[in-house]
Amino acid sequence: MRTHPYTVKNSLGRCAAIVLALGAGASPGMAQNRGASGLAALVQPQTAEGAARPAAPATLTLQDALARAQQNEPSFLAAVNGARLAHEDSLQARAALLPSAGLRSDFLNTQGNGVFPSGRYVSNDGVHLYREWGVAHQDLSAGTLTKSGYHRATAAEAVAQAKAEIARRGLALTVTRTYYGLVIAQRKYATAQLALTQAQQFVTITQELERGGEAPHSDTIKAQLQSNAQDQTLRDARLGMENARLDLTVLLSSTFDENFQVVDDLHLAAALPAYADVQAMARRENPDLRAALETVRGAGLEVTLAHQAFLPTLTVDMDYGLEANQLGWNTVVAGDPARGKVPSVGYFLTASLNLPVWDWGARKSRLRQAEVRREQATVELNAAQRQLLRNLTGFYQEAQTAREEADLLRQSSDLAGENLRLNTLRYQAGEATILELVDAQNTLTQARNALDDGLARYRVALAELQTVTGGF
Repeated sequence: MRTHPYTVKNSLGRCAAIVLALGAGASPGMAQNRGASGLAALVQPQTAEGAARPAAPATLTLQDALARAQQNEPSFLAAVNGARLAHEDSLQARAALLPSAGLRSDFLNTQGNGVFPSGRYVSNDGVHLYREWGVAHQDLSAGTLTKSGYHRATAAEAVAQAKAEIARRGLALTVTRTYYGLVIAQRKYATAQLALTQAQQFVTITQELERGGEAPHSDTIKAQLQSNAQDQTLRDARLGMENARLDLTVLLSSTFDENFQVVDDLHLAAALPAYADVQAMARRENPDLRAALETVRGAGLEVTLAHQAFLPTLTVDMDYGLEANQLGWNTVVAGDPARGKVPSVGYFLTASLNLPVWDWGARKSRLRQAEVRREQATVELNAAQRQLLRNLTGFYQEAQTAREEADLLRQSSDLAGENLRLNTLRYQAGEATILELVDAQNTLTQARNALDDGLARYRVALAELQTVTGGF
């Protein structure tokens, strides 16, 4: 649901509760989690008294978001439909290997000439001619016997399926990045609310100390400047949160419905597998490599089919039924009615052998084209193998670095919270300057935001690694 303007009074009241929790001994990480999880209550729109309340927003996990995106994202659906079309092509190619059968029913009415019973057209043996045939047709060629066309279609289907998997993994990476972009934007908004509350408390503290003659007026001015800066930061954070929600809505909703909230599960990231296990998964499950291999196989079959075009082909047609002047199993022939009724139903077989002789070099040209495509497919396969090795190593190192840095960022956030608490006490005791206090607050805000960015970086790095390895 798109957020509406918030009342400063309510926002500051919730942030003050977070500050009190810090003062009571709660860890900064716990306070931030409460701030992020409580954001759903802050983003409810203000409605007039007695007005109808909007429907409760849907709560979406990352898996829910992925499922919704797969129903709406055009490029992913295009890849999936491409795989479905390729499957139908393979079914048609397999059917082309088998004989076809059909029924044919004709009535030929020839104008008579008053002399001959066959009428005016010598190709007929009577004025009335009926054809009731069952037809079987079979093309026999080198491609039919070796099933080259069918194998080429299955290779194309495998390529299309691999591309659909590539699109699925790419979409998962995009959704993961956008989903946690919103989670981080919400966390940063909660951090900005807390920072503004703290800055306003500093203004109150400096004013009280100034009235008691314990602090100069310049401290009050500096505290007010800090409060104004934090107010602006809060407004920017709210704008960032709105934009992040819009970006995710584009992916998830065909009707642009913003009435949802996301689950903050950054602390539930999966463990990073060992590098040997990641390598094994990449060898088995990498769709880019599979697509390149199947492309090479299909290109090789194209060359085979181009060679087979130089060979003769045999076409066989088998017809069973009747072609007579009357309908019936036994009929009278119009050209010799004195014979009486004779058997009419039977078969005839037509076999045609086609030998290619001259086509002005068209077959040779198609063969050269197929060979060029095979060479290019081989080059692309080699490039895909190199790119796989690079991505596997790079993505794994990125995930490993992000995981290691998360612990350091968490420690820094805790230390920054303690540093702010101690500097606040020192300032109130006259042992620290206002500059030290402001610096401590800025350091805490930066440390919290850096921790959130680090946690999201690890989740995105895992999703990026899974584009190479598949899920783990």
